[in-house]
Amino acid sequence: MNTLILRTVAPALTALMLLFSVFVLLRGHNEPGGGFIGGLIAASALAIYGIAFGVGAVRRAIRFHPMAIAGAGLFIATLSGLLSILFGTPFMSGLWIYPKLLGVEVPLSTVISFDLGVYMVVLGSIVSIALALEQDTEEPGTTRLAAEDRAGETAQVPTETLAAGKRSKRARQKRENG
Repeated sequence: MNTLILRTVAPALTALMLLFSVFVLLRGHNEPGGGFIGGLIAASALAIYGIAFGVGAVRRAIRFHPMAIAGAGLFIATLSGLLSILFGTPFMSGLWIYPKLLGVEVPLSTVISFDLGVYMVVLGSIVSIALALEQDTEEPGTTRLAAEDRAGETAQVPTETLAAGKRSKRARQKRENG
């Protein structure tokens, strides 16, 4: 779907959805919400952006590979659980610290870091799946060159051209070998 209306609205809608996903993430341990639903909202925002501008635009916007984001989230969530063992409490028990920033006491906990890890795991995995599915929705009879897509430029080449290139390469190899 490549409409002018979607391309016009998508950046603002994506920004609002990402902001709302952070709000849902941060309010999650006191009220409904948290890392999982926040990650789903953020992934949906990036999916809308991808539908409007393509896979290359989303890859440039997130700057890291989606599975790297998921891996970092898994590390943060696991570390949040293991910290409680180091302090002699049961695994996954919430630990709290109260640092003062600019004279204001800010409560921080392993609960928040665990939710952040879940947020990143969900965001990374769902965006990875969405990008893989979006890449496969090409026009019939064409294929996308992966190297050019990673560079941010989408190139669609007729399948016949690729097949002819492979045939000529094989013929050249046969002539050289013998």
